[in-house]
Amino acid sequence: MTTPIVLSFCALLLVCALALLASRWPAWMKALLVAGVSVFYFYADDAVHGLWGWPSENALPERFTLLAAVIDEPGAKSAGALYVWVNAIEEGKPAAQPRAYRLPYSKDLHSLLDEGMKKVRQGVSQIGTAEPKAGRQGLAWLRPGSQEQEIKIRDLPTPQLPEK
Repeated sequence: MTTPIVLSFCALLLVCALALLASRWPAWMKALLVAGVSVFYFYADDAVHGLWGWPSENALPERFTLLAAVIDEPGAKSAGALYVWVNAIEEGKPAAQPRAYRLPYSKDLHSLLDEGMKKVRQGVSQIGTAEPKAGRQGLAWLRPGSQEQEIKIRDLPTPQLPEK
């Protein structure tokens, strides 16, 4: 997967170099090209991190099974974070692959995940729900950090088997 991405960037660099050196475009158009490619680089870098297993900063799925959690407590040099590995539940069935998520640190969520992980280690599966917190409506991308969710974790109910 890495090779096609690197080759794509090389092809883009070649096209840009040709456009800057061999064209008779005005200087403002060449500057616009350089600015556009620079913006595209940062966008692609963010997308690649999402593909390569970096924890997603997106909102948690509505329903999920808690698999693992790592807590990075805030300190002098970092604001702290909560890393969770969950398996989304879609249409009543678990998703094919789990996903890692990075959540902002909060003491309440820290204690909730800590309790959930204690039960997971004891063999009690944990199911969670994530609902958007009530607040201002509108375009979330205009308000960074507005994807706050109300997260609840509870024991997965034991399946009811039919009688023989």
